[in-house]
Amino acid sequence: MFDSNSRYYTIETSFITTSTGREVAYKRRRFLPQAPSANPVTEHTVKQGERLDHITARYLGESELFWQLCDVNNAMRPNDLVAELGRKIKITLLQA
Repeated sequence: MFDSNSRYYTIETSFITTSTGREVAYKRRRFLPQAPSANPVTEHTVKQGERLDHITARYLGESELFWQLCDVNNAMRPNDLVAELGRKIKITLLQA
């Protein structure tokens, strides 16, 4: 259902049967995990016009892993991480 680098990959798949008898698969709700207490590998200071997917590609080698930076920085909305110039974003590799 999701690629292995998706934040939803390991989330349990459940099924519901509609009133017409059709079975529909869905992923269970994903809660924002507690940020790891380990020291960050590095930090990045947000500059004018930067996008989180570009920052993620630079440090993690894959733009679609932006959600890992959200988790590490305890951010529910990805754009919040780059909304404020000068903000320091923790860059840490999460365990798979």
